[in-house]
Amino acid sequence: MTGIVPLREAKSAAAVKRVRNVVALAPVEIIDLRHFGANELRPLLMEEARLWSERMNWDYQGSAEMILRYLDSKILPGYAAADGGRVVGYSFFVYEGSKGVVGDMFTAGRSENSLGERLLSHVAETLQHSPGIRRIEAQLLLHDSGGTAAPFVRRGFRRFPRLFMTLPLHPAPKIHAMEPRGFTLRPWSEQDFQPAANVIMQAYAGHVDSEINDQYRSIAGSLRFLNNIVRFPGCGTFDIASSLTLVSNQTRAVVGLLLCSRVREDVGHVTQVCLLPEYRGQGLSRLMMRACLQNLLARGFSELSLTVTQANRNAVQLYEHIGFSTRRIFDAFVWEG
Repeated sequence: MTGIVPLREAKSAAAVKRVRNVVALAPVEIIDLRHFGANELRPLLMEEARLWSERMNWDYQGSAEMILRYLDSKILPGYAAADGGRVVGYSFFVYEGSKGVVGDMFTAGRSENSLGERLLSHVAETLQHSPGIRRIEAQLLLHDSGGTAAPFVRRGFRRFPRLFMTLPLHPAPKIHAMEPRGFTLRPWSEQDFQPAANVIMQAYAGHVDSEINDQYRSIAGSLRFLNNIVRFPGCGTFDIASSLTLVSNQTRAVVGLLLCSRVREDVGHVTQVCLLPEYRGQGLSRLMMRACLQNLLARGFSELSLTVTQANRNAVQLYEHIGFSTRRIFDAFVWEG
């Protein structure tokens, strides 16, 4: 008889339906990241690299490959989200003495407020319960402000909105700046590490950015910061040609610096610009920015970007006057035990 299912078949069909529902509703598992290798994470990281390119014109391929090498070495702490054996999200962190730093979080086509929140909750909880950890920092540049806030705020983190600003270089921007009377601008060199660290520490004393990044508070920390920027590809590839130090002709001392990296073949990113406090208000930051832009323009770059803390109004206004505009707002988070 058509349209009638025998009782035994009906029970079997119902059981199959229930099994399918259980499978469909099975929660995504959060598993130690060190259980997985590069082959399992590569599709996810390639998707992430595509978003870095779309949202910020950054070539993330080098950073992705570095993460994959760490994954294969089984030394990168963090968590992976596994759905039926497929990795659909990950987050990792690193230990720096008594500080933990959240390196990244990404999920494949998932809501940041669900799976991403679960991953970050695991990371934050692990770091807060790690022996000897007294401070945790996180800056997730790929995620919009507020998108990753809940798991951090719930655990007592402070939140600092930051701006990702960009400046198109075609047509060439015109920056009016004073001539460097009494000062010499010269390319960055290896001998600048120690004096530049001193400039950074003094420039950020009592500054909101030293709340976000505690490396700015000491010479040793500033040296670590400089070493990471110059020698490692975390913020692109250091571009020595457009990176500058500002020297006082009178004292022969370094009084300011601007560091720039290449985040795509034709896109630069200012990773640091600062002056000793006593030299502010003389147009010297604008002078350094103009010199950096002139170098990039001469080499055919199409865009320059930077990040700045929203509360740093003087810096934001300077960049806006030069012609930068805010493309995205993201968050920095800090916890101190």
